[in-house]
Amino acid sequence: MTPQELRAFCLSFEAAVEDFPFRPEISVFKVQGRLFALSTLDARPLTVNLKCDPEDAVRLRAEHPGLIVPGWHMNKRHWNTVTVDGELPDRLVRELIEDSYDLVVAGLPRADWLRLDRP
Repeated sequence: MTPQELRAFCLSFEAAVEDFPFRPEISVFKVQGRLFALSTLDARPLTVNLKCDPEDAVRLRAEHPGLIVPGWHMNKRHWNTVTVDGELPDRLVRELIEDSYDLVVAGLPRADWLRLDRP
């Protein structure tokens, strides 16, 4: 997955926006003001921080050592840093991004959730 594909996929979700609250080179992808992905898109290797169910986070780290690690500068229980350099299948990376988005949406207050145009 290229940086451009990562950005496009993150922005493909309902109400997703890209923001730069930390530094101009750090893309923060949010839904309703809540972070679901964070990446320095010009970094090599390309990595992305993603929210994850704590049990799944531990399992994924064990299954993909060195490629999925505790979230850098994030709550290690709920966030993973995923290396997107081609070693992990793009399908898995997309699933992890979608899971992160879904976890954040599930945690939104009902009023915010209702504002999303969901079928």
